[in-house]
Amino acid sequence: MTSLPIMSALAETAADAHSALITANIGQSGEEHERFLLRAFRSFSEAAVSLERSYGQLQVEVARLRTQLEESNAGLALSLEENRRVRAHLDRILEALPCGVLVVSREGAITRANPEASRLLGLIQENLSRHSRISELPPALHDLFERAREGQAESEFAGGDGGNRWLSARCAPLASNDKDSSVFIVEEISERKRFEQAQQQLRREQALAEMSAVLAHEIRNPLGSMELFAGLLAEAPLDAESRAWVGHVQAGLRTLAATVNNVLQFHSLPQPQRALLDLGDLLDWAEGFVRPLAQQARVEVRLEHCLGGVKIPADRHRLEQVLLNLLLNAVHAMPGGGWIKITGREAGPDALLVIADTGPGISPDDLPKIFEPGFSRRGGSPGLGLTVCRKIIEQHGGNIFAESRPGAGAKFTVKLPLEQRGGGEQQ
Repeated sequence: MTSLPIMSALAETAADAHSALITANIGQSGEEHERFLLRAFRSFSEAAVSLERSYGQLQVEVARLRTQLEESNAGLALSLEENRRVRAHLDRILEALPCGVLVVSREGAITRANPEASRLLGLIQENLSRHSRISELPPALHDLFERAREGQAESEFAGGDGGNRWLSARCAPLASNDKDSSVFIVEEISERKRFEQAQQQLRREQALAEMSAVLAHEIRNPLGSMELFAGLLAEAPLDAESRAWVGHVQAGLRTLAATVNNVLQFHSLPQPQRALLDLGDLLDWAEGFVRPLAQQARVEVRLEHCLGGVKIPADRHRLEQVLLNLLLNAVHAMPGGGWIKITGREAGPDALLVIADTGPGISPDDLPKIFEPGFSRRGGSPGLGLTVCRKIIEQHGGNIFAESRPGAGAKFTVKLPLEQRGGGEQQ
């Protein structure tokens, strides 16, 4: 509404009032009353003009304030939109981070977890989302985060895929005076840990190789002399009992020589010199070789095989070394007596050579480790022998594995591929 209608209404009202007063006061000081009314009308007109002027100024001020409000609203809308874009951008960065981010409130509630945090912790437990507080996490994870408050912490966990995983966590308080409201940075460091462990293993193997080589060379010189003297005794005219004892000495010297070879060849095992080898003949030799030592230890040796005439391209000396190691380990594991069963058969494209004993067996904890270099256990230490055996069998394209139950003996199976059964020598 503009000021013109207001002024018109005011003027009409003033005129009506003026006419009424004149009519009412005719004959009673008419001139005086008229002057009074004129003054009142002028005052009224001046007030109306002042009111109109104030109203105009008010309209100007309202227009200015409306413009400022519109500009402020537009700026606020732009600010809110910019904040929304920044938040969305930060959310995308958070979701794309290669490390896990876990936000924990003052009260210990998990308020935010980016996808990587959910993935990493999901590898350790089934479902992160069902835990709303950090205290509800599994004890090992909760302990990791508590230690991370004091500095970077690391822990090893059993992963859902059967392998172990290493996680590292560090804490960053959201405010300097608020240590309970925090951001935890979580990273998987399994590869780094495996690399460090491999480096440590390599250093141990290098140190073991250097020490073993020195010892082996020191033993080899007197060992050669002993083998020579034992050979001379075997050719001398001796009675049957003495000749049997000489045979035991020679078998022991051969065992010691094989051990020295294991040590020397552990880190530099040459490629096998292949020739066609009759597996039945190899098993017959192994049974005849170990029988004197087995008899002395009150161990019965049984041989059953159907591999006579079955030939494979192989290094006979290397496979003899494998069977010797397995048989001697079995004998040493039964100081109170027992029996060893040697069997051989074909199984599809492979030949299986099996050596089983009635010894104390191998514990479930030790079974996965027996082929590792330097591993030992009570009741007969495999030392480097089984490690070298595995390397030799792998060079021939096969594999070796062990089965055992504590108190029920052990069984070693050598699987060799049956390739190129025809004649000729393979190098």
